[in-house]
Amino acid sequence: MKNKYEITDVRTYIVSSQGDGGDYGRQKQGHWLIDTLISNPMSGYEEYRASRTSWGLGVLGSIVVEIETAGGVVGVATGFGGLPAIWLIENHFKRFLMGADVRNINKAWDQMFRASMFYGRKGMTIATLSVVDLAMWDALGKLRQEPVYNLIGGVCHDEISFYCTGPAPDAVKDMGFWGAKVPLPHSPAEGEQGLRANVAYLTKMRDLVGSGYPLMVDCYMSLTVPYAIRLAEACKHLDIYWWEEVLHPDDIEGFRLLKQAHPTLMWTTGEHEYTRYGFRRLIEERTIDVLQPDVMWVGGLTELLRITAHAGAYDIPVLPHGSGPYSYHFIAAQAAQPHCEYVAASPDGLSVLPCFGKLFDGEIVPKDGRLKISDSPGFGMTIADRSLLTPYADCALD
Repeated sequence: MKNKYEITDVRTYIVSSQGDGGDYGRQKQGHWLIDTLISNPMSGYEEYRASRTSWGLGVLGSIVVEIETAGGVVGVATGFGGLPAIWLIENHFKRFLMGADVRNINKAWDQMFRASMFYGRKGMTIATLSVVDLAMWDALGKLRQEPVYNLIGGVCHDEISFYCTGPAPDAVKDMGFWGAKVPLPHSPAEGEQGLRANVAYLTKMRDLVGSGYPLMVDCYMSLTVPYAIRLAEACKHLDIYWWEEVLHPDDIEGFRLLKQAHPTLMWTTGEHEYTRYGFRRLIEERTIDVLQPDVMWVGGLTELLRITAHAGAYDIPVLPHGSGPYSYHFIAAQAAQPHCEYVAASPDGLSVLPCFGKLFDGEIVPKDGRLKISDSPGFGMTIADRSLLTPYADCALD
């Protein structure tokens, strides 16, 4: 008789529909994240300022990984990476999974990471590894009939409170979220006029929610050190709660200069950083006030726990970027404040919808800005409609 924890099959799929699955950028046209003017790393080129889709956000698309065990359960997870990601799993990562014990998550993670370092220590390769990691945690939870948060230390909080990222902070406030984060619309490439327009825009956002309500600004790695210092100074009267992803995450020295210029302001980053190695200097320099790794990108839950342990030694909070229930289980098991991000999934940003669209049954969502953590096994989700999935064997890869 086989050990019930033995992995007997690994299956990969492309999510064929827009707005479903783990690729935040693969949304239907008209979604606020896609077609709203927003400062981005391509803002230096006028033709790419107005739309994220124009420079390729969401071009890879969502994937699903299923891990089946001899015990008859199927762990499932989603993320991004599209055809290249499922090719990697099928042709490389699978050798470390088939026949392995699903309890040995650290071993599988280490083998996949070490084997792929020669072609991808960050970015899509680590995001692909993340989805496999999350599927293993889901399978283990289902085998043990335990929610994942019980596998990583148990419940510290049975309720989580949320801030919301979206285009309408007044609606966010009305929906009960404790704070709102808005995208910065203009970049340094637009000069003094763009700087003044940013200040005017953020003034309008502050007026919408009134004084005292936490208002954050997402700069999406689009600014320079001098520009960020000037913008933060010009907006001091607006009481911005934090400035997020102002610089490229590799610009450690830049973050140090920002903290020197504005030591009392909060600077956050980490959404586009990968693995504990990428976070090491961000943590040890102590210039970042909140770290924001994405569970579906950073190396999965396994690597997030390592990063959090390191950050904890410096008393730096870890508040993950998006990631729906994957973040909820992590937050529930941490002794830190039970705060989480909800990225508005509705086209107008005025309502609360599942983070992963129609993909899953069992995905819980915040209500009145709060969420009671589920005790369903694993991450509590199963595929809702398999017609949304295209198996690897049916994908055109050549």
